[in-house]
Amino acid sequence: MALSETMTAVEITKPGGPEVLIAARRPVPTIKDGEILVRVLAAGVNRPDAMQRAGSYPPPAGVTDIPGLDVAGEVVAVRGAGPWQVGDRVCALVAGGGYAEYCAVPAPQALPVPKGLSAIEAASLPETVFTVWTNVYDRAHLKAGESLLVHGGASGIGVAAIQMAKATGATVYATAGSADKCRACESLGAAKAINYRDADFVTVIKELTQGRGVDVVLDMVAGDYIAKNLEVLAMDGRLSIIAFLRGHKAEVSFARVLMKRLSITGSALRPQSVAAKGAIAASLRRTIWPLIESGRIRAVIDTVYPLAEAAKAHARLESNAHVGKVMLEVAKE
Repeated sequence: MALSETMTAVEITKPGGPEVLIAARRPVPTIKDGEILVRVLAAGVNRPDAMQRAGSYPPPAGVTDIPGLDVAGEVVAVRGAGPWQVGDRVCALVAGGGYAEYCAVPAPQALPVPKGLSAIEAASLPETVFTVWTNVYDRAHLKAGESLLVHGGASGIGVAAIQMAKATGATVYATAGSADKCRACESLGAAKAINYRDADFVTVIKELTQGRGVDVVLDMVAGDYIAKNLEVLAMDGRLSIIAFLRGHKAEVSFARVLMKRLSITGSALRPQSVAAKGAIAASLRRTIWPLIESGRIRAVIDTVYPLAEAAKAHARLESNAHVGKVMLEVAKE
């Protein structure tokens, strides 16, 4: 079956609010060596998409301006792309292009759709589990028997981090902004979720851990949370920063870093090389995919919108009312 030359995709017509997202006709991507072309069934909606739409997070050089960082669908073309064949069901992390009927995917960044999952569920995984793996495991070296504090526990990344850490033997704590969100975090495996509007998370964690603190903090808040994170960490603790919802500057005392032998790390996933992302994918397939297929880690879907309603999906994301991932359905399975 011959492919169409054009496709429906969502464009960012100008920097601004959700209303600047408009469906348009675009050429179907031409794949390069080492890539697969995926007929997209579903795509995830993520904070970096909203930042790109607002004009504060442009795509890396050479990457399409179409937003969207994770997709799931069917392989329809292959060009020197290793094990993938036409007809394979895959989900993948991409640097852009997910809000479209077709997406070019570097082959190492694709993973098989986990057994038992729908395309929408599979598309909710890549951006979040890749981010958690590289920051919590590769960089912060969380081990079984240790403890993790996840800020934004009800977010897409938060629900993935809670489940991954719990399933790999860690004790997990989380912060969230409502009682309902806290209950959701605890239902996913958090030993305790703290409503940051009602309580100081440092005080609560210190009480829960008999003053010790936690081994790792996964922080997407930054700003004035940085000093609190350093306070809540145990000896030899590790702080991993992945976003700046409360600003990228902070005033801290580095005496605490020295006295407690703390490590501070962070990373941005999108600009990393295909080889680096492929290594993360291989680790996920070996360690996390079996946990997903066994049901110990599940996809958490908040809402699903048609591709043409991407603006509504962004509005939902930015309302901060969601628990789990906001998704786009591009085509029916």
